[in-house]
Amino acid sequence: MATLMTNLLLTACIALFFVSAATAVGDSPFIIAHKKASLTRLKSGAERVSVSIDIYNQGFSTAYDLSLVDYSWPQDAFDVISGNISQSWEKLDAGGIRSHSFELEAKKQGMFYGAPAVISFRIPTKAALQEAYSTSILPLDVLAEIPPEKKFEWRLLAKYGSQVSVISIVGLFIYLMVTPSKSNGLKAIKKKR
Repeated sequence: MATLMTNLLLTACIALFFVSAATAVGDSPFIIAHKKASLTRLKSGAERVSVSIDIYNQGFSTAYDLSLVDYSWPQDAFDVISGNISQSWEKLDAGGIRSHSFELEAKKQGMFYGAPAVISFRIPTKAALQEAYSTSILPLDVLAEIPPEKKFEWRLLAKYGSQVSVISIVGLFIYLMVTPSKSNGLKAIKKKR
């Protein structure tokens, strides 16, 4: 009886701890940021990097004075073509989403490993700025030598397609005529008995 009461009391304390921890964290914004980058090769041989960063507020209160900065793109390797590498917003409501994108042009060849973007924001209950980091991107092989793809030659199909199909049909007909059928073999075995 005493052990049952002790186990019940211990379980109630653990449950109370988890509930209080969840409510304490639930009063503040929870910022999640996802950074994506994709390469686009232009006909001129240049390569552009399109970067987009999505910021989500998964918390239960509003985040104020949001500031996004992405200094992971060195100026000696990339030129900013459109957009800015930094952006500011007044607030991000609970459950809200903000997106930011910019485009860069690569100057140097090689593998590039980008660092996460930094998002700073203010919570009304705290004086200090809070920071969140985006996900990092997968390594980008910028200005890589891409071997040409082996494309299917439609010209050859148009030129020799009818001849190939006639030869295939004739070959199939000869194969069917030369190979004995199983039903004729079974009839011959039955006649011998």
